[in-house]
Amino acid sequence: MMHNLIFYLQYSMTYLRPALEIIILAFLIYKILYYMRDTRGSNVLAGLAILLMLLTTVSDLLRFEIISWLLNGLWALLATAIIVIFQPELRRAFAHLGSAPFQYKNRKKEAITEVVTAVVNMSKRKIGAIIVMERKIGMRAIVEDAIKLDIKLNSLIIESIFFPNSPLHDGAVVIKNNRIIAAHAILPLSRNDTIARSLGTRHRAAVGITEETDAVVVVVSEETGAVSIACRGNIRRNIKEDKLLRYLTGLLITENKESFSDIFETLENDKNLTGFTNGEE
Repeated sequence: MMHNLIFYLQYSMTYLRPALEIIILAFLIYKILYYMRDTRGSNVLAGLAILLMLLTTVSDLLRFEIISWLLNGLWALLATAIIVIFQPELRRAFAHLGSAPFQYKNRKKEAITEVVTAVVNMSKRKIGAIIVMERKIGMRAIVEDAIKLDIKLNSLIIESIFFPNSPLHDGAVVIKNNRIIAAHAILPLSRNDTIARSLGTRHRAAVGITEETDAVVVVVSEETGAVSIACRGNIRRNIKEDKLLRYLTGLLITENKESFSDIFETLENDKNLTGFTNGEE
């Protein structure tokens, strides 16, 4: 019985191995090309590949023996040429790959710190803002209709976007993977009748997007400067500065699966989630 099972597995692998190899190679090539996009070396690689394919096609059609002999040598040297051309990009890619498992949480904390800094500054100056931090459920439709960006998250950039009379100050900013990916985003308004009538459009939009996705949204009131957090179709208002960092850390890094009210109760009692900028609550 065991012998037959082993034979069957070996027989199956004979046919599965080529398909598995193709999948692995396709995945690696896709990842490499995706990472190399929009780099200076990508244009060089594209031009080199087009030139080699063109010369190969012409030499095969016209049977140029010397050019064909030279091209065979060039294709063999292409791997070395890629390493030389993409040396900075490859070094950065391997450094990123090596640090990713260990730096993910630190990068999340840095991103939260930037958001909190921007929110606190805008709250003091009563600058209205709505910041959406995407989690697992994407918001492609909303991002497609917004002004697409690809900027490293920075508090000064957030403040400049929401500065009064700025071309992008209306709508929301969308953050994904610690980068600002969209501004001037229009969010769906909540139709929940239990929401207080005193809440304005920004707050209803914050609740609306959290009813459809698992995003965490921070809102700054233009009238009072008060800070609110929306998540899972609920909103908690008047978040004080000393608690904002704790709440965002718990919601975005810990990602509790409790109810919204239970999350805040847990965060209130969890002394391990105090602010990591000064270690004080």
